Amino acid sequence: MKTYTPHITAVLIILIGVSGWWFFNSYGEWGKPVVTLSQEISAVGLNKTIDITFSDSGSGLRSINVTLSQDDNTQLLSAMEYPDTGTKEKNIVISIDPITMKLHDGPAVLTASAVDHALWKNQTTLSKQIIIDTTPPRIFLLNPINNINPGGTCVIVYGTSERVSASGVKVENLFFRGYPTTISGKPFSISYFTLPTEAKQGATSIKVTATDHAGNEASISLPHLIRTKKFKKDKMALSDNFMQQKMPEFQSYIPSLRGKTLLEIFIYVNGPLRDENDKMVKNLSSLSYPGQLWEGTFLRMKNAAPMALYGDKRTYEYQGKLVGESVHRGIDLASTANAPVEAANHGTVAYTGYLGIYGNVIVLDHGLGLLSLYAHLNSIDVTQGQRVKKGETIGRTGISGLAGGDHLHFGMIVGGQFVNPQEWWDPHWIADNVSKKTAVSF
Repeated sequence: MKTYTPHITAVLIILIGVSGWWFFNSYGEWGKPVVTLSQEISAVGLNKTIDITFSDSGSGLRSINVTLSQDDNTQLLSAMEYPDTGTKEKNIVISIDPITMKLHDGPAVLTASAVDHALWKNQTTLSKQIIIDTTPPRIFLLNPINNINPGGTCVIVYGTSERVSASGVKVENLFFRGYPTTISGKPFSISYFTLPTEAKQGATSIKVTATDHAGNEASISLPHLIRTKKFKKDKMALSDNFMQQKMPEFQSYIPSLRGKTLLEIFIYVNGPLRDENDKMVKNLSSLSYPGQLWEGTFLRMKNAAPMALYGDKRTYEYQGKLVGESVHRGIDLASTANAPVEAANHGTVAYTGYLGIYGNVIVLDHGLGLLSLYAHLNSIDVTQGQRVKKGETIGRTGISGLAGGDHLHFGMIVGGQFVNPQEWWDPHWIADNVSKKTAVSF
């Protein structure tokens, strides 16, 4: 008579092993749930939202609980039960309103806990010491007089009653970052900002804002006078020769333009590509060095005649039809062909390469969100990251990009927005609007 005892034993061992594996990876597991905050929290202001994630990869979440304690008062912010074992992760957003919750400024404890479905009810508790702070920072202006040109630059220095996480100047919906600085040995902030070309006195909002580490925001109106300035209007006829000469250049850099008509290419270049290039410049400005690299008046290209000014409003016609509009965001300077281009001031090379409508371009970072741009170049003699001195040759003029003839398109950028370069060429403007404002003493 045959016996199957060894086979039965093997099957039993396998069943026991599988059962043990299942047990210790489900109800019998010892792993604890995980509780994580989406961001570091040290203070809570007037209105604060906190993102908390609870997870358990084993038996799953059984319950989660969030409380806030101050003094002898503990308030329940959230509590959830999960009868089934399928909930592996849960993300919740908690809103804390200190006024409604009758909290006072001072220390408190935020506690978040989770229990899993294991037989042992594994538990994780995360306790976080925080500060309730409902008092917004106060802002002190050091520059009560600010005369600003549309399309021009303004520089202000201000202080706050406490350390803040962010501050700057808000012009309508545009925000210009403030950078830490020291005046007479005391901590302050400095912000370079600009106005749109259509800005008018009484119709343009300019505010200094500051947000503390608890999320409280304060703002005050900046005293200012917006001068009146008119900008030229030009009607530009696009010739067949210009279109045939320049549009293929963009096709070679942008494969999606191949097979398009000359007019279709121009409409793309003057619209979406122009916007894309300006976004690139804005991004470079956001990476600006947090200190002043420039010194004295910015240099203007030698022996060069201005061909177009900042703020010129252009209307383009092709074969008698309106095909586009633009605003000129720099000054075109024409000298001899392939003329040397000098760095307008000390700085660091933030970008070199081909940049759409600007062709071969160099962008210099002068610190504090202030940049200069040199466009339509024939050659580039510097590399990204290189430090350059005022007057150093960095390239040569050309016709690359959307240029009809050999020239330098020179632009100045403040906080990602193009500004009128003529101000930065003027030593008297710099003295009155920058140097004197930062030379305050106590």
